[in-house]
Amino acid sequence: MHRAKEAGCLGLAARAGSGADRVRPRVFSFCMATIVASALMVFCSGCSSDNAVPPPEPVVSVETAPTKLQTITDMVTAEGVLYPIHQASISPKITAPVRKFYVQRGDKVRRGQLLAVLENKDLAAAVVSAQGGYDQAQAMYASTTSSGLPEEIQTANLNVVNTRATLEAQQKLYDSEDKLYQQGAIARKQLDATKVALTAAQSAYATAEKHLQNLQAAGALQQKKAAQGQLETAHGQYLGAAAQLGYTEIRSPIDGAVADRAVYPGDIAPAGTPLLIVMDTSKVVVRLHIPQQQAQLLQLGQAATLRIPGLDRDVPAKVTVLSPALDPNSTTEEIWVEADNRKGELKPGTTASVSITAKTIADALVIPAAAILTGPNGQTSVMVVKSDSRAYAQDVKTGIRQGPMIQVLSDLQPGEQVIVSGQYGLPDKTKVKATPASANAGTNTGA
Repeated sequence: MHRAKEAGCLGLAARAGSGADRVRPRVFSFCMATIVASALMVFCSGCSSDNAVPPPEPVVSVETAPTKLQTITDMVTAEGVLYPIHQASISPKITAPVRKFYVQRGDKVRRGQLLAVLENKDLAAAVVSAQGGYDQAQAMYASTTSSGLPEEIQTANLNVVNTRATLEAQQKLYDSEDKLYQQGAIARKQLDATKVALTAAQSAYATAEKHLQNLQAAGALQQKKAAQGQLETAHGQYLGAAAQLGYTEIRSPIDGAVADRAVYPGDIAPAGTPLLIVMDTSKVVVRLHIPQQQAQLLQLGQAATLRIPGLDRDVPAKVTVLSPALDPNSTTEEIWVEADNRKGELKPGTTASVSITAKTIADALVIPAAAILTGPNGQTSVMVVKSDSRAYAQDVKTGIRQGPMIQVLSDLQPGEQVIVSGQYGLPDKTKVKATPASANAGTNTGA
């Protein structure tokens, strides 16, 4: 085929020789080019495939960032609702119409301040009646315990007094005669007669005293107890009536402000139904429910900050309550964060974002979180670009995270370049062309 092409070109050249001289150079050049191309094709077709030049190694473009040492803080973040530090839902203990309110919504109140009064004429009358019964019981008790002793007991009491006097007289007589007998002034017979009289006086006094005690135990004591019981019953009835009357005065149990007033004067206030709500908003509390692992990092008094919608500054706060048990429904722990609110800027019911400083580590080795790769088994790794411009996979353990940066607990050294963009699916030891990542590259998540 190549020879035919050459012959064709030669023939064309011969025919061109009979034409004008201006055609000859052009035809000749065409034929020479055809001959050279044919020769090259023949030469290449004879070459062996074993001597082919390998294709160049691919170079992948990636973005990198250096590992560095810096102070990093572990923050526990959550959202919750603001509650007042104290709140009292005041319900009457009796059902009665409201006679008068002394406060309106929003009024500041003090502990013990009278807020409202219920109708109480019937209860006031009951107190007067109970007072009269109590006074009567007191008089009866006084009469019973003083002069109201039965005649028999009075006689026995007088007998005790008389026998005691006789005994004392006989005792003095015996003592005097005993001294005289010792001096020889009287005979033994007289002293013995006095001794017999003394013994009889002692026996008479003991008998009288025993009789009196029996009478008192059987009669007077029981009568006294009965009078005392009547007195106590009357006193209890009086106190109960006074308490019922006291329930018609609705007072504030705390300092604060009136947040709600359910009814109007003249309306029936049912027992047990909230009539007024008083809130103490001098401080507010955010109740958070956070995972147990994060809750274990917190301690009472730890600093926190609140971010409130519409407020252009962070509000300082602190942890005040750590629940001792987990919520069985959510397996989370309830945490209370308290903030000062004396200026009244924070309104209960508002949603707040809370950040709590759990732990701070100085000189921690950190990298952008976007550099972290997570395998199917949960193993975390990074791609490190070495001095030979190749990317090497290296397993790492991670620590705490703060914003776009994360702590690494491994053999990485400060200043090493880790890939933050383009590392997904990149084979180990791949040739790369690294360029510094942009300032916000670390905001991408790498897990």
